[in-house]
Parts: sequence; structure tokens; C-alpha cells
Amino acid sequence: MVLVASILLKLLAAALLARVAVVDFTRQKITNGDVLLLLCLGLGSLQLASVVAESWWDLGLSAIAGLVLFLALFPFWAMRKLGAGDVKLMAVMPFVIGGSGLAVFSLLLLIFALIMAVAVKNPLLLPAGAFRIYIQHLDRKGVVPFGVPISAAAICTIAVQIAYGLNVFG
Repeated sequence: MVLVASILLKLLAAALLARVAVVDFTRQKITNGDVLLLLCLGLGSLQLASVVAESWWDLGLSAIAGLVLFLALFPFWAMRKLGAGDVKLMAVMPFVIGGSGLAVFSLLLLIFALIMAVAVKNPLLLPAGAFRIYIQHLDRKGVVPFGVPISAAAICTIAVQIAYGLNVFG
């Protein structure tokens, strides 16, 4: 029962992450309400997992990782290289995916960020005309919606976690 509740919270977080990605791509905005809701969903899921595992290690590791990410990315916000919503979203990700999923999340984030950077810098590789024009607009403005690769990496990590939780892989 507790596993089902934890999976349900993860699925809700994945749906909210998809919404965050769409809003960030279209408006370059990540709202505080979305970040706070993701934090609550992540904390709830981590608490349920900690009760089942009878260990609070994952929750503690997530708190430390979230603080380190916030402190590491804050100077980039101060230099206007990264948006405040992106910094807050990254700081919440360890709570959403848990400490055990940080390695998978980091690898997927690297892959999705590279794909986004290539798409923004080479919009002619993209198929649709309107999409290509929008990407060129983002390139001219010097804006990259970093919430999109963050959300994509988190959603994929959550999918892997749920698959392992349901013993799909063995």
C-alpha cells in the first residue's frame, strides 16, 4: 500500500514536471507554486520510501544535494546566466527523484541539455517551420529554457525508478 502511494506521488510529480517543461518552453517561466508543489510531492514520496526502507539516508542525502545544488547554481543566477526558476527547480530535483536516483538523473540531464543546446544553436536541423522560427527567436534573445531538459531528465529517472519498484527489470 505504501509503495502504491509512493508511486502515485511520483506519477503526479512527473505530470507536473511535464507541465513545467511546456510552460518554460513557451513562456520561459517556472513558477514558485510549481516548484513548491514538486518539493511537497518529492518529500512525501521520500518519506514513504524511508518508512518502508526503515532508513532516512535517502532523505538526508536529498537534502544535502538540494542545498549543494542551490548554493552552486546561485552565482549563475546572480550573473544572469541562469534563471531563478531553473535554480529553484534544480534544487528541488534531489527531493523529487531521491538520493539514489541522482546519478541516473545527472547523466540524463547532460544528454538532454546537450540536445537542447544543439537544437537552439542549429535550428535548421529541426523539422517544423514554426518550431524552427521559435528556436531562432530563443537564440536571438540568448535564452535557453533549461527547465525542459531538467524536467525531461527527471521524468525519465522517475520512469526508471517506477519500473524498478514494480520489478519490471527482474
